[in-house]
Amino acid sequence: MKRKVKLKSSDNDKGKTNINQIILYDWRLMNMNIAVIFAGGVGKRMGPTDKPKQFIEIYDKPIIIHTLEIFENNKNIDAIIVACKEEWIQYLEDLLLTYNIKKVVKVVPGGETGQMSIFNGIKCAKEIYDENSIVLIHDGVRPFIESELIDTNIENVKKKGSAISSVYSTETEVLIDNDNNIKSVIKRKESLIAKAPQSFFLKDIYNVHIQAQKDGITDSIDSCTLMSDYGKPLSIVLTDYDNIKITTAKDIALAESIYKRRNNL
Repeated sequence: MKRKVKLKSSDNDKGKTNINQIILYDWRLMNMNIAVIFAGGVGKRMGPTDKPKQFIEIYDKPIIIHTLEIFENNKNIDAIIVACKEEWIQYLEDLLLTYNIKKVVKVVPGGETGQMSIFNGIKCAKEIYDENSIVLIHDGVRPFIESELIDTNIENVKKKGSAISSVYSTETEVLIDNDNNIKSVIKRKESLIAKAPQSFFLKDIYNVHIQAQKDGITDSIDSCTLMSDYGKPLSIVLTDYDNIKITTAKDIALAESIYKRRNNL
């Protein structure tokens, strides 16, 4: 039996769902699988654009919707929380209605940094769900993950306490010192690139975020790095090379190519 979240329509907006009004049944102790999608950036590296990168369209659909649909259609995901740039929240909520995304229970404002956007989503999850729930933290601009990867993340967290979606590096990586001298060359078989989702028990990632803020850390590059900095054990699950993060204009062209290949266009 799964915990249910019922969305309530407002009297002034009949026929539409106000996703900020939620009625929670008293089943808080039940463990849930929650996707926390962060889409709070403005996409400065994307170059001139009239909207944040997560709303740019690939084949007539916004990137964020491509991403959300994967979690929406996965049977093991119980709820989705999105952290969005505050002035674009209404725009996103309209998209959720247009594309019939029903598992999003809350859209929260993004933070000043990626870390703080993630924290806002995690904090919202902590306020609603049991701390033993699993959270899958994912970029809103990573639209090409497989549904099976979500399942693998969930199972790995249950077994090992974390799941960091990763791929093996296809290039030789080196460690350098402050003078750009190579300290060591990493063996290819030991060198992976962390991607997303990055998944944890809610209580573990929440507590590390709280401690990091007490220590003045608010701009860690990702959840994997933050957890590692606090000595938390991490375990990988393999994803594939299509799992790109769309950051620059060149990435748009690559994303369109991946989409065409995957959809036989």
